[in-house]
Amino acid sequence: MIPYATPEEAEAALGRAMTKAEAAWFRYTAATPDFWLYCCCVALVLLVYTLAPLPLALLELCAPAKLTSPYKLQPQVRLSPAAFLRCFKDTSLTMALSIAPLPFILYPVFKFVHQVRTGLPLPSPWESAAQLLVYFLVEDYVGYWIHRLLHTEWCYDKIHHVHHEYKAPMGYAAPYAHWVEVFVLGSASFAGLAIVPCHITTFWLWFIVRPLEAVDTHSGFDFPFSPTKLIPFYGGAEYHDYHHYVGKGSKNNFASVFTFCDYIYGTHKVYFFLVNVHIYKALITISLKKKTSN
Repeated sequence: MIPYATPEEAEAALGRAMTKAEAAWFRYTAATPDFWLYCCCVALVLLVYTLAPLPLALLELCAPAKLTSPYKLQPQVRLSPAAFLRCFKDTSLTMALSIAPLPFILYPVFKFVHQVRTGLPLPSPWESAAQLLVYFLVEDYVGYWIHRLLHTEWCYDKIHHVHHEYKAPMGYAAPYAHWVEVFVLGSASFAGLAIVPCHITTFWLWFIVRPLEAVDTHSGFDFPFSPTKLIPFYGGAEYHDYHHYVGKGSKNNFASVFTFCDYIYGTHKVYFFLVNVHIYKALITISLKKKTSN
């Protein structure tokens, strides 16, 4: 809630006139409690995970296979509409039960210890971009080690096997996991925010771009014209698709966003060997031929 009764008070405190964006923000948040602004992140996450996978899901379900197969990483796998719907329903329920409580648990920490701002001035685009980069790097590092832990025998059999039910992932499978995994990895997304406080608008933006990245890496498609190919050290869909294809025995490609952790700790070697000698693509081709012949 902005602690100014009128726009004139806000401008006096700023020492300048408000920008159009700041004026809109003042009108929107003047009477809105900070807690409700904070809780918007849950709605944003659920909205992104509902809408972002939809275009590629419709493409896979409706477009002729000959048009999509060149871009589909595992073209031998074709999920039914019922499979997409079940994944979406199960994921929505799990996320509602595991992510929705997070704001209630973490709000006091971020409001009173780390001082998430909700007032004026709004952050500049460069400030938000720099903070988002920090959040990606921190979350990627923390998530890497959590992911490796989930591939230990006990954690995989009890928790992580749910996420690997989809050996050929699609966008809706990005958050498809055991509720414990969703809760733990969801908490890891707050790690960078605990280190670098931000404005609530950057906070919202983080919970839009991070789910979008997760949907992209689980999309099951690799398009040559994707703008993500311009991002240095970005793993992408093919990188993570291999991890799902191998499943429980995978000792590679644990990083969720970038590849630097896998490089540093040597958990990239098998994947890069297979890619460099074109074995991975050959395995997919052989699987497709076997399914066709059967």
